[in-house]
Amino acid sequence: MNIEIKKSIKPINYNFAIKHMEKRLEEVSKGKKNELIWILEHQDVYTAGTSFKEKEIIDKSINYIKTNRGGKVTYHGKGQLIFYFVIDLKKRKINIRKLITSIEKTIITTLSHFKIKSFADRKDIGIWTKNKNNIKKVAAIGIKVKKWIAYHGFAINISNDLQKYEKINPCGLDSKKITNLNIVKKQNYQKITKELINNFVFNIEN
Repeated sequence: MNIEIKKSIKPINYNFAIKHMEKRLEEVSKGKKNELIWILEHQDVYTAGTSFKEKEIIDKSINYIKTNRGGKVTYHGKGQLIFYFVIDLKKRKINIRKLITSIEKTIITTLSHFKIKSFADRKDIGIWTKNKNNIKKVAAIGIKVKKWIAYHGFAINISNDLQKYEKINPCGLDSKKITNLNIVKKQNYQKITKELINNFVFNIEN
């Protein structure tokens, strides 16, 4: 099955991205268009998933968007890689658990390419790194399934401003539990997009 791969250079408005994916979902379900992988950065935004609670907003002055993805409240902005997709689970004969496992393997394998050890946690969905017994989250996963087509995706912190997380309990966690790749290991991450795409496609097809 063919997957269209789209990469946006300029930061994308969150609501625009969701509407675009929902439109593509309908087109995929009708067989009019191919599945989609969309790599982007968002304009600064706080988003709240289906399981978030009001108490997770520490700074009550911030604006946030309620969204239909799974998960709690988080922040998106410059320096964070967003990996969105619209994937037909029914045609691929994979279930939601297999999809989440594929995402986890994709991120873990990609980070290992950059000599970073990471792991998944069933209790706190996402990808974590460990440094001197200090465990911190570096990637978040949030998906939605409609008509057996999965969309939304995952976000990896590369060089984003971690102070933005202090206004919330990101993913229901203390903001000190969040890190980015530049803090974990300072290096060039320009090739991370290519690695993520290749690993993701391999994992959902095998």
